[in-house]
Amino acid sequence: MVESHDSSETNESPQWFETWFNHPLYLEVYSHRDQDEAARCIHTILSVSGLELKDPASISVLDIACGAGRHAHELARLGYCVTGNDLSPFLLEEARKEAANCRLQLDLTCCDMRHIPGNERFDLIVQLFTSFGYFDSKEDDRMVLSKVYSTLKNGGWYVLDLINPVHLAGNLVTETRRTVGNLSLLEQRAFHEDKITKTITISPPAGEKLTFSESVRLYSKKEIYALLKDEGFTVTGIVGNYQGDSFTENDSPRMMIFCRKP
Repeated sequence: MVESHDSSETNESPQWFETWFNHPLYLEVYSHRDQDEAARCIHTILSVSGLELKDPASISVLDIACGAGRHAHELARLGYCVTGNDLSPFLLEEARKEAANCRLQLDLTCCDMRHIPGNERFDLIVQLFTSFGYFDSKEDDRMVLSKVYSTLKNGGWYVLDLINPVHLAGNLVTETRRTVGNLSLLEQRAFHEDKITKTITISPPAGEKLTFSESVRLYSKKEIYALLKDEGFTVTGIVGNYQGDSFTENDSPRMMIFCRKP
């Protein structure tokens, strides 16, 4: 069952992530992000943190912005006590159906990541696949970190997965075209101040084109480390991709940061 805690303001226009992540075509556009990738990512997290050495049944995990549940399902499959949270009812329903099909025990909650209840409940919180930096204000990003900190048990782990902006700047592909099923996709990317934006134009075989936008604030390694430390986290390490390879500023596509609540 999905618990819902709607905290959105009804008098404001929806944010890009409220509309796009709740659209059925989202999963088709990102269908190349599969369960094998999620399994590699989770293996790296458990290995680097050392949690793989503990009894999974004794470890409570929160997957923030869990989407359709790729990572949450993998953790549940391994025996961890998992809660997935997302703002999209559509994606949560997809996560629920897949968990039921695979007979996985999984709790799902629906609320804005800025308003996750802080109750020192979790041993591990993961925030993966560039799900940080969505908001207009950096203060909102800080609010997310504050909520994560208060929701972790003392000694708990927080794993935050971000784009490496240095690598992105040197490797940005401004426009790509591809086909997914019977859909033609045009993806256009650009830097705007401290954000990377992507405009996705979807052309179905018949009917009008659809356009969606994504916008994510980029943080340098130095800046995100400072934010984490200001909140009280101890940063213990960083890897540069989902396989767990060492981070190098120019060559690593990701910054997967490991930190703990003392």
